[in-house]
Amino acid sequence: MTLPVEVLLGLYLGLLTGIVPAFVSGSLGFLVRYFTGVTLPGFGVVVLALSIASVQGGLLGLVEPNIAQSPRLLVAVLVVLMLALYAHNQGDKLGAELPRRLSFTSIRQRTLSTDVVELVGNMGRVTVRPTGEIRNMEGYPPLSPDLHRTIKTGSWSLPADIPLSELEVRLEERLRTDHDLADVDVTIDEQARATIIAAPPSSGLSRRVPEGKRAVSIATLVPTGLARGDTVAIRAGDRSVSGSVLSARTELDEERGEAAVGDDADEPGGTPVPDGGETEPEPEPAARTSAAASVGGVGRVTVAVARRDVKPLLEAESPRLVVRSRGTSREFEAFALVKRAGYVIRRVTIGSSGAVDETVSSSDVLVLAVRRQGSETSGRRHGWVFGTGIERRLEAGDEVFVAGPEAATEAFVEGIAR
Repeated sequence: MTLPVEVLLGLYLGLLTGIVPAFVSGSLGFLVRYFTGVTLPGFGVVVLALSIASVQGGLLGLVEPNIAQSPRLLVAVLVVLMLALYAHNQGDKLGAELPRRLSFTSIRQRTLSTDVVELVGNMGRVTVRPTGEIRNMEGYPPLSPDLHRTIKTGSWSLPADIPLSELEVRLEERLRTDHDLADVDVTIDEQARATIIAAPPSSGLSRRVPEGKRAVSIATLVPTGLARGDTVAIRAGDRSVSGSVLSARTELDEERGEAAVGDDADEPGGTPVPDGGETEPEPEPAARTSAAASVGGVGRVTVAVARRDVKPLLEAESPRLVVRSRGTSREFEAFALVKRAGYVIRRVTIGSSGAVDETVSSSDVLVLAVRRQGSETSGRRHGWVFGTGIERRLEAGDEVFVAGPEAATEAFVEGIAR
Protein backbone atom coordinates (compact mmCIF):
# COMPACT_ATOMS: atom_id res chain seq x y z
CA MET A 1 0.00 0.00 0.00
CA THR A 2 1.05 3.61 -0.49
CA LEU A 3 2.26 5.74 2.43
CA PRO A 4 -0.82 8.02 2.64
CA VAL A 5 -3.08 5.01 2.90
CA GLU A 6 -0.90 3.53 5.64
CA VAL A 7 -1.04 6.83 7.58
CA LEU A 8 -4.82 6.96 7.33
CA LEU A 9 -5.10 3.35 8.49
CA GLY A 10 -2.75 4.17 11.36
CA LEU A 11 -4.91 7.09 12.43
CA TYR A 12 -7.99 4.88 12.27
CA LEU A 13 -6.37 2.09 14.31
CA GLY A 14 -4.97 4.61 16.82
CA LEU A 15 -8.33 6.21 17.43
CA LEU A 16 -10.03 2.82 17.70
CA THR A 17 -7.39 1.36 20.02
CA GLY A 18 -6.79 4.54 22.08
CA ILE A 19 -10.30 4.89 23.49
CA VAL A 20 -9.77 2.48 26.38
CA PRO A 21 -6.24 3.68 27.31
CA ALA A 22 -7.44 7.31 27.22
CA PHE A 23 -10.40 6.55 29.47
CA VAL A 24 -8.25 4.67 31.98
CA SER A 25 -5.56 7.37 31.98
CA GLY A 26 -8.07 10.20 32.46
CA SER A 27 -9.91 8.40 35.28
CA LEU A 28 -6.70 7.45 37.06
CA GLY A 29 -5.31 10.99 36.74
CA PHE A 30 -8.52 12.45 38.21
CA LEU A 31 -8.70 9.99 41.13
CA VAL A 32 -5.02 10.41 42.09
CA ARG A 33 -5.19 14.21 42.00
CA TYR A 34 -8.60 14.47 43.73
CA PHE A 35 -7.83 12.18 46.68
CA THR A 36 -4.07 12.72 47.12
CA GLY A 37 -3.39 16.08 45.49
CA VAL A 38 -0.46 14.57 43.55
CA THR A 39 -0.17 14.61 39.76
CA LEU A 40 0.42 11.20 38.19
CA PRO A 41 3.78 11.26 36.27
CA GLY A 42 3.54 11.39 32.49
CA PHE A 43 5.96 8.45 32.11
CA GLY A 44 3.62 6.25 34.11
CA VAL A 45 0.74 7.30 31.87
CA VAL A 46 2.76 6.36 28.76
CA VAL A 47 3.64 2.93 30.15
CA LEU A 48 0.04 2.30 31.22
CA ALA A 49 -1.36 3.35 27.83
CA LEU A 50 1.15 1.23 25.89
CA SER A 51 0.40 -1.77 28.10
CA ILE A 52 -3.34 -1.55 27.49
CA ALA A 53 -2.86 -0.83 23.78
CA SER A 54 -0.45 -3.76 23.40
CA VAL A 55 -3.13 -6.16 24.61
CA GLN A 56 -5.56 -4.80 22.05
CA GLY A 57 -2.82 -4.71 19.39
CA GLY A 58 -1.90 -8.30 20.13
CA LEU A 59 -5.46 -9.40 19.52
CA LEU A 60 -5.46 -7.37 16.31
CA GLY A 61 -2.20 -9.02 15.24
CA LEU A 62 -3.82 -12.43 15.40
CA VAL A 63 -6.29 -11.24 12.79
CA GLU A 64 -3.73 -9.51 10.54
CA PRO A 65 -0.14 -10.83 11.15
CA ASN A 66 1.51 -8.34 8.74
CA ILE A 67 0.44 -5.29 10.80
CA ALA A 68 3.68 -5.27 12.84
CA GLN A 69 5.82 -4.63 9.73
CA SER A 70 3.63 -1.82 8.36
CA PRO A 71 4.05 1.96 8.99
CA ARG A 72 0.52 2.14 10.31
CA LEU A 73 1.68 0.63 13.63
CA LEU A 74 3.93 3.60 14.41
CA VAL A 75 1.16 6.07 13.57
CA ALA A 76 -1.33 4.15 15.71
CA VAL A 77 1.07 4.13 18.70
CA LEU A 78 1.57 7.89 18.44
CA VAL A 79 -2.19 8.50 18.33
CA VAL A 80 -2.74 6.26 21.37
CA LEU A 81 -0.07 8.09 23.39
CA MET A 82 -1.44 11.53 22.48
CA LEU A 83 -4.98 10.53 23.45
CA ALA A 84 -3.79 9.04 26.76
CA LEU A 85 -1.69 12.09 27.67
CA TYR A 86 -4.51 14.50 26.77
CA ALA A 87 -7.07 12.54 28.79
CA HIS A 88 -4.67 12.40 31.74
CA ASN A 89 -4.13 16.16 31.61
CA GLN A 90 -7.88 16.86 31.60
CA GLY A 91 -8.52 14.40 34.43
CA ASP A 92 -5.74 15.94 36.51
CA LYS A 93 -7.12 19.43 35.92
CA LEU A 94 -10.64 18.32 36.91
CA GLY A 95 -9.31 16.69 40.08
CA ALA A 96 -7.55 19.93 41.06
CA GLU A 97 -10.56 22.21 40.43
CA LEU A 98 -13.40 20.07 41.79
CA PRO A 99 -14.30 20.91 45.44
CA ARG A 100 -13.24 18.28 47.92
CA ARG A 101 -16.63 18.26 49.64
CA LEU A 102 -19.55 18.41 47.23
CA SER A 103 -23.16 17.59 48.03
CA PHE A 104 -26.54 18.37 46.56
CA THR A 105 -27.38 20.32 49.72
CA SER A 106 -24.37 22.61 49.35
CA ILE A 107 -25.37 23.30 45.75
CA ARG A 108 -28.73 24.62 47.00
CA GLN A 109 -27.10 26.87 49.62
CA ARG A 110 -27.90 30.03 47.67
CA THR A 111 -28.22 33.11 49.81
CA LEU A 112 -30.07 36.40 49.54
CA SER A 113 -28.65 39.53 47.99
CA THR A 114 -27.46 42.03 50.59
CA ASP A 115 -29.64 44.72 48.98
CA VAL A 116 -32.86 43.14 50.28
CA VAL A 117 -31.71 42.41 53.86
CA GLU A 118 -33.06 44.71 56.57
CA LEU A 119 -31.37 45.01 59.97
CA VAL A 120 -33.82 44.75 62.85
CA GLY A 121 -31.78 45.18 66.02
CA ASN A 122 -28.80 42.89 65.52
CA MET A 123 -30.71 40.42 63.36
CA GLY A 124 -31.22 40.46 59.60
CA ARG A 125 -34.74 40.18 58.25
CA VAL A 126 -36.09 40.01 54.72
CA THR A 127 -39.57 40.70 53.39
CA VAL A 128 -40.60 38.13 50.79
CA ARG A 129 -43.24 39.15 48.25
CA PRO A 130 -44.82 37.16 45.39
CA THR A 131 -43.74 37.85 41.83
CA GLY A 132 -45.95 37.20 38.83
CA GLU A 133 -49.23 35.33 39.07
CA ILE A 134 -50.07 32.80 41.75
CA ARG A 135 -50.28 29.64 39.65
CA ASN A 136 -52.66 26.76 40.27
CA MET A 137 -51.16 23.37 41.04
CA GLU A 138 -51.87 20.61 38.55
CA GLY A 139 -54.31 17.97 39.76
CA TYR A 140 -56.13 20.38 42.12
CA PRO A 141 -59.03 22.80 41.64
CA PRO A 142 -58.12 26.46 41.01
CA LEU A 143 -57.75 28.88 43.90
CA SER A 144 -60.76 30.98 44.83
CA PRO A 145 -60.55 34.68 43.79
CA ASP A 146 -60.33 35.84 47.42
CA LEU A 147 -57.58 33.38 48.30
CA HIS A 148 -55.71 34.18 45.10
CA ARG A 149 -55.89 37.91 45.86
CA THR A 150 -54.83 37.42 49.49
CA ILE A 151 -51.71 35.45 48.58
CA LYS A 152 -50.77 37.71 45.69
CA THR A 153 -50.93 40.88 47.80
CA GLY A 154 -49.31 39.30 50.85
CA SER A 155 -45.80 39.71 52.23
CA TRP A 156 -43.91 37.67 54.80
CA SER A 157 -41.03 38.65 57.08
CA LEU A 158 -38.44 35.89 57.48
CA PRO A 159 -34.88 35.58 58.84
CA ALA A 160 -32.20 36.58 56.34
CA ASP A 161 -29.34 34.48 57.73
CA ILE A 162 -30.55 31.13 56.35
CA PRO A 163 -30.20 29.60 52.87
CA LEU A 164 -32.88 30.14 50.25
CA SER A 165 -33.88 26.48 50.44
CA GLU A 166 -34.76 26.92 54.12
CA LEU A 167 -36.60 30.17 53.36
CA GLU A 168 -38.70 28.29 50.81
CA VAL A 169 -39.58 25.61 53.36
CA ARG A 170 -40.57 28.17 55.99
CA LEU A 171 -42.72 30.15 53.58
CA GLU A 172 -44.47 26.96 52.46
CA GLU A 173 -45.23 26.10 56.09
CA ARG A 174 -46.49 29.65 56.71
CA LEU A 175 -48.83 29.51 53.74
CA ARG A 176 -50.16 26.09 54.75
CA THR A 177 -50.83 27.34 58.28
CA ASP A 178 -52.41 30.67 57.35
CA HIS A 179 -54.57 29.48 54.46
CA ASP A 180 -55.01 25.72 55.02
CA LEU A 181 -53.60 24.99 51.57
CA ALA A 182 -53.70 21.38 50.45
CA ASP A 183 -50.28 21.75 48.82
CA VAL A 184 -47.91 24.58 47.94
CA ASP A 185 -44.56 24.93 46.20
CA VAL A 186 -42.42 28.06 46.62
CA THR A 187 -39.27 29.17 44.80
CA ILE A 188 -37.42 32.26 46.10
CA ASP A 189 -34.70 34.07 44.17
CA GLU A 190 -31.82 36.20 45.47
CA GLN A 191 -34.01 39.33 45.41
CA ALA A 192 -36.55 37.79 47.85
CA ARG A 193 -39.16 37.36 45.13
CA ALA A 194 -41.31 34.27 45.53
CA THR A 195 -42.86 32.22 42.76
CA ILE A 196 -45.82 30.42 44.31
CA ILE A 197 -47.79 27.42 43.07
CA ALA A 198 -50.68 26.63 45.40
CA ALA A 199 -53.61 24.27 45.74
CA PRO A 200 -56.79 25.30 47.62
CA PRO A 201 -57.87 23.60 50.86
CA SER A 202 -59.08 20.08 50.25
CA SER A 203 -62.11 20.86 52.37
CA GLY A 204 -63.52 23.95 53.99
CA LEU A 205 -65.23 24.31 57.32
CA SER A 206 -65.87 20.60 57.90
CA ARG A 207 -62.15 19.90 58.05
CA ARG A 208 -61.65 22.31 60.95
CA VAL A 209 -64.58 21.12 63.08
CA PRO A 210 -63.34 18.72 65.82
CA GLU A 211 -64.98 15.33 66.10
CA GLY A 212 -68.10 15.43 68.22
CA LYS A 213 -68.56 19.21 67.76
CA ARG A 214 -70.90 21.29 65.64
CA ALA A 215 -70.21 24.57 63.80
CA VAL A 216 -72.56 27.47 64.58
CA SER A 217 -72.42 30.98 63.07
CA ILE A 218 -73.62 33.91 65.17
CA ALA A 219 -73.91 37.63 64.49
CA THR A 220 -72.16 39.59 67.24
CA LEU A 221 -69.53 42.20 68.06
CA VAL A 222 -66.15 40.72 67.10
CA PRO A 223 -63.13 41.71 69.25
CA THR A 224 -60.13 43.14 67.41
CA GLY A 225 -57.46 40.52 66.79
CA LEU A 226 -59.80 37.52 67.05
CA ALA A 227 -58.38 34.66 64.99
CA ARG A 228 -59.01 31.04 64.23
CA GLY A 229 -58.23 28.79 67.18
CA ASP A 230 -59.05 31.29 69.93
CA THR A 231 -61.11 29.97 72.83
CA VAL A 232 -64.23 32.04 73.51
CA ALA A 233 -67.25 32.09 75.78
CA ILE A 234 -70.60 32.99 74.18
CA ARG A 235 -73.10 34.44 76.58
CA ALA A 236 -76.68 33.84 75.43
CA GLY A 237 -79.05 35.11 78.09
CA ASP A 238 -78.25 33.43 81.39
CA ARG A 239 -76.19 30.71 79.75
CA SER A 240 -72.49 30.71 78.83
CA VAL A 241 -71.26 28.39 76.08
CA SER A 242 -67.59 27.61 75.48
CA GLY A 243 -66.30 27.09 71.97
CA SER A 244 -63.36 27.40 69.60
CA VAL A 245 -63.30 29.99 66.82
CA LEU A 246 -63.30 28.52 63.30
CA SER A 247 -63.58 31.80 61.38
CA ALA A 248 -64.40 35.47 61.97
CA ARG A 249 -65.46 38.07 59.43
CA THR A 250 -66.59 41.68 59.84
CA GLU A 251 -67.47 44.61 57.60
CA LEU A 252 -64.03 46.11 58.22
CA ASP A 253 -62.44 42.87 57.05
CA GLU A 254 -64.39 43.19 53.79
CA GLU A 255 -63.21 46.78 53.35
CA ARG A 256 -59.64 45.69 54.00
CA GLY A 257 -59.94 43.13 51.21
CA GLU A 258 -61.22 45.79 48.78
CA ALA A 259 -58.37 48.12 49.75
CA ALA A 260 -55.88 45.36 49.00
CA VAL A 261 -57.38 45.03 45.51
CA GLY A 262 -56.99 48.77 44.96
CA ASP A 263 -53.36 48.74 46.13
CA ASP A 264 -52.60 45.92 43.71
CA ALA A 265 -53.27 48.18 40.73
CA ASP A 266 -50.42 50.49 41.74
CA GLU A 267 -46.73 49.77 41.70
CA PRO A 268 -45.89 47.58 44.73
CA GLY A 269 -43.75 49.14 47.42
CA GLY A 270 -44.69 52.84 46.92
CA THR A 271 -47.09 55.43 45.60
CA PRO A 272 -47.09 56.84 42.05
CA VAL A 273 -44.92 59.95 41.55
CA PRO A 274 -44.08 62.13 38.53
CA ASP A 275 -41.42 60.96 36.09
CA GLY A 276 -37.94 61.25 37.47
CA GLY A 277 -39.07 61.03 41.08
CA GLU A 278 -38.51 58.24 43.57
CA THR A 279 -41.14 56.25 45.33
CA GLU A 280 -41.41 56.35 49.08
CA PRO A 281 -42.57 53.12 50.68
CA GLU A 282 -45.79 53.36 52.62
CA PRO A 283 -45.97 51.74 56.05
CA GLU A 284 -48.27 48.77 56.13
CA PRO A 285 -51.40 49.30 58.19
CA ALA A 286 -51.61 47.41 61.41
CA ALA A 287 -54.67 45.61 60.15
CA ARG A 288 -52.65 43.90 57.41
CA THR A 289 -49.97 42.48 59.66
CA SER A 290 -51.83 39.21 60.01
CA ALA A 291 -54.15 37.81 57.39
CA ALA A 292 -55.71 35.38 59.89
CA ALA A 293 -56.75 37.95 62.55
CA SER A 294 -59.93 39.99 62.31
CA VAL A 295 -59.90 43.79 62.42
CA GLY A 296 -62.93 43.72 64.70
CA GLY A 297 -66.37 45.25 64.61
CA VAL A 298 -69.86 43.97 63.89
CA GLY A 299 -69.73 40.71 61.96
CA ARG A 300 -70.22 36.97 62.07
CA VAL A 301 -68.21 34.37 63.95
CA THR A 302 -68.30 30.63 63.39
CA VAL A 303 -67.51 28.58 66.50
CA ALA A 304 -67.26 24.88 67.24
CA VAL A 305 -69.45 23.94 70.21
CA ALA A 306 -70.89 20.81 71.75
CA ARG A 307 -74.06 19.37 70.25
CA ARG A 308 -76.20 20.29 73.25
CA ASP A 309 -75.22 23.96 72.91
CA VAL A 310 -76.31 24.39 69.30
CA LYS A 311 -79.99 25.09 69.95
CA PRO A 312 -79.47 27.72 72.70
CA LEU A 313 -77.07 29.65 70.47
CA LEU A 314 -79.43 29.61 67.50
CA GLU A 315 -82.31 30.82 69.68
CA ALA A 316 -80.31 33.64 71.29
CA GLU A 317 -81.24 37.13 70.00
CA SER A 318 -78.06 39.05 70.88
CA PRO A 319 -75.22 36.73 71.93
CA ARG A 320 -72.08 38.32 73.34
CA LEU A 321 -68.57 37.07 72.71
CA VAL A 322 -65.85 36.96 75.38
CA VAL A 323 -62.32 35.80 74.57
CA ARG A 324 -60.80 33.55 77.21
CA SER A 325 -57.15 33.53 78.18
CA ARG A 326 -55.15 30.42 77.49
CA GLY A 327 -52.96 31.08 80.51
CA THR A 328 -49.22 31.56 80.69
CA SER A 329 -47.20 29.69 78.12
CA ARG A 330 -44.90 27.09 79.66
CA GLU A 331 -42.31 27.85 77.02
CA PHE A 332 -42.11 31.49 78.09
CA GLU A 333 -41.96 30.45 81.74
CA ALA A 334 -39.00 28.18 80.95
CA PHE A 335 -37.17 30.98 79.14
CA ALA A 336 -37.84 33.32 82.04
CA LEU A 337 -36.32 30.85 84.51
CA VAL A 338 -33.25 30.41 82.32
CA LYS A 339 -32.75 34.17 82.01
CA ARG A 340 -33.28 34.68 85.74
CA ALA A 341 -30.45 32.22 86.43
CA GLY A 342 -28.05 34.26 84.29
CA TYR A 343 -28.11 32.03 81.23
CA VAL A 344 -29.17 32.74 77.68
CA ILE A 345 -30.29 30.61 74.71
CA ARG A 346 -29.18 31.50 71.20
CA ARG A 347 -29.94 30.13 67.76
CA VAL A 348 -27.02 30.33 65.33
CA THR A 349 -25.91 28.96 61.96
CA ILE A 350 -22.33 27.70 61.94
CA GLY A 351 -20.14 29.43 59.40
CA SER A 352 -16.66 27.95 60.01
CA SER A 353 -16.31 24.30 60.94
CA GLY A 354 -12.60 24.69 61.64
CA ALA A 355 -13.15 26.82 64.75
CA VAL A 356 -15.98 24.73 66.20
CA ASP A 357 -14.01 22.19 68.22
CA GLU A 358 -11.64 24.80 69.66
CA THR A 359 -14.52 27.14 70.55
CA VAL A 360 -16.60 24.41 72.18
CA SER A 361 -13.69 23.05 74.23
CA SER A 362 -12.78 26.52 75.53
CA SER A 363 -16.28 27.57 76.67
CA ASP A 364 -19.07 26.53 79.01
CA VAL A 365 -21.67 26.57 76.25
CA LEU A 366 -23.96 23.55 75.88
CA VAL A 367 -25.36 22.55 72.48
CA LEU A 368 -29.05 21.76 73.03
CA ALA A 369 -30.15 20.87 69.50
CA VAL A 370 -28.78 20.77 65.98
CA ARG A 371 -30.37 20.73 62.55
CA ARG A 372 -28.13 19.22 59.92
CA GLN A 373 -27.78 20.49 56.37
CA GLY A 374 -26.87 17.07 54.97
CA SER A 375 -28.68 13.90 53.97
CA GLU A 376 -29.01 12.65 57.56
CA THR A 377 -32.28 14.50 57.88
CA SER A 378 -33.83 13.79 54.46
CA GLY A 379 -32.72 16.83 52.49
CA ARG A 380 -34.90 19.95 52.62
CA ARG A 381 -37.39 18.74 55.19
CA HIS A 382 -34.82 18.01 57.82
CA GLY A 383 -35.60 18.11 61.53
CA TRP A 384 -33.90 18.87 64.82
CA VAL A 385 -31.74 16.42 66.76
CA PHE A 386 -31.81 17.06 70.52
CA GLY A 387 -29.56 16.32 73.47
CA THR A 388 -27.75 13.03 73.54
CA GLY A 389 -28.75 12.20 69.96
CA ILE A 390 -26.08 14.60 68.65
CA GLU A 391 -23.28 12.27 67.57
CA ARG A 392 -21.52 13.78 64.55
CA ARG A 393 -19.35 16.87 65.11
CA LEU A 394 -20.73 20.25 64.12
CA GLU A 395 -19.98 21.38 60.58
CA ALA A 396 -20.39 24.52 58.52
CA GLY A 397 -24.03 25.13 57.60
CA ASP A 398 -25.50 23.35 60.64
CA GLU A 399 -28.09 25.28 62.66
CA VAL A 400 -27.85 24.92 66.45
CA PHE A 401 -29.46 26.05 69.69
CA VAL A 402 -26.86 26.76 72.37
CA ALA A 403 -27.21 27.70 76.04
CA GLY A 404 -24.82 28.96 78.69
CA PRO A 405 -23.64 32.05 80.58
CA GLU A 406 -24.34 35.20 78.62
CA ALA A 407 -20.71 36.25 78.09
CA ALA A 408 -19.55 32.75 77.11
CA THR A 409 -22.52 32.25 74.80
CA GLU A 410 -21.99 35.55 73.01
CA ALA A 411 -18.29 34.72 72.54
CA PHE A 412 -19.23 31.30 71.21
CA VAL A 413 -21.71 32.79 68.75
CA GLU A 414 -19.18 35.36 67.52
CA GLY A 415 -16.58 32.61 67.03
CA ILE A 416 -18.62 30.24 64.88
CA ALA A 417 -21.54 32.21 63.47
CA ARG A 418 -21.62 33.12 59.82
